[in-house]
Amino acid sequence: MSFRREKFAPEGGPDGGDGGHGGSIFLRASRALNTLNPYRNQREFAAERGRQGEGCLRHGRDGLDITLDVPLGTLVRDGETGETLAELLADGETVCVARGGRGGLGNTHFKSSTNRTPRHHQPGEEGEARALDLELKLIADVGLAGFPNAGKSTLVSRLSAARPKIAGYPFTTLEPQLGVVSLDRFGGDALDSWVIADIPGLIEGAAQGAGLGIQFLRHVERTRMLLHLVDLSDPMQAPAEAVRVIEAELAAFSPVLAAKPRWLVGTKLDALQDEDRKADFEALCAERGQAPIFISGVTGEGLRELAFAVDRALKASPRPVEAEA
Repeated sequence: MSFRREKFAPEGGPDGGDGGHGGSIFLRASRALNTLNPYRNQREFAAERGRQGEGCLRHGRDGLDITLDVPLGTLVRDGETGETLAELLADGETVCVARGGRGGLGNTHFKSSTNRTPRHHQPGEEGEARALDLELKLIADVGLAGFPNAGKSTLVSRLSAARPKIAGYPFTTLEPQLGVVSLDRFGGDALDSWVIADIPGLIEGAAQGAGLGIQFLRHVERTRMLLHLVDLSDPMQAPAEAVRVIEAELAAFSPVLAAKPRWLVGTKLDALQDEDRKADFEALCAERGQAPIFISGVTGEGLRELAFAVDRALKASPRPVEAEA
């Protein structure tokens, strides 16, 4: 509330300016991010409040918006109602999750022929406050399934430029990793490429939350096909048992996931010491009507053939509607 008071206008009319609008908060999908880890520690965000109006009809400045980047494939839900607010699938796709409050009106808006000196102004409105649940489902063409230490990270590092952590113990991979497989590195066309997702290893009971499983099984739901990696060098577990456990976990988590095209891939061929394990694996593939695939991440054996075979399979299958930008 303000009135004009100058030397030659000692009883001027109302000149209170309007307040600025509060800033809003937006979520934006960014291809540069792979995880929601930036929000693990900082959980609260507030946009700038609008500045108040002043005399001489000076309006307050609007508050600055906040734009928070999230990975592609982020599902945004209202934390209280569970309502799905958005699903950010395309790079640059943006959604407003909390609108800033409207700025108030100065007393100049309330002058009239009968009220020359309005002492009334309109306060600004509070902005929206909302708790959000963010769930990430990675978008990749090919997802890797298998036990911990089955060679998934090594395969991703040999097929793409991604460099996930690799070590000789289980659960080396603690968060999903994406890699772009370009066939030009194997002598193919540089325009032919596909995205592979390195998912942390599964164990028995993963669909019920054992190990790291249930929080990462969702990431392979959007893939177009799965490569089920079976460690042929592990003397403690037969290939048939390794395949049975992972297939059971996929089916328990999601029938849709279990129905996706899935290839069995025998890994660590360089460390194979028992030829019977190789024969058992070939029998498993024959039962599924699949030609056996053997690879070695150390020597590179079979990687070129696998890359081209996956590329042909992806081109022959339609892309799911939910994964389209």
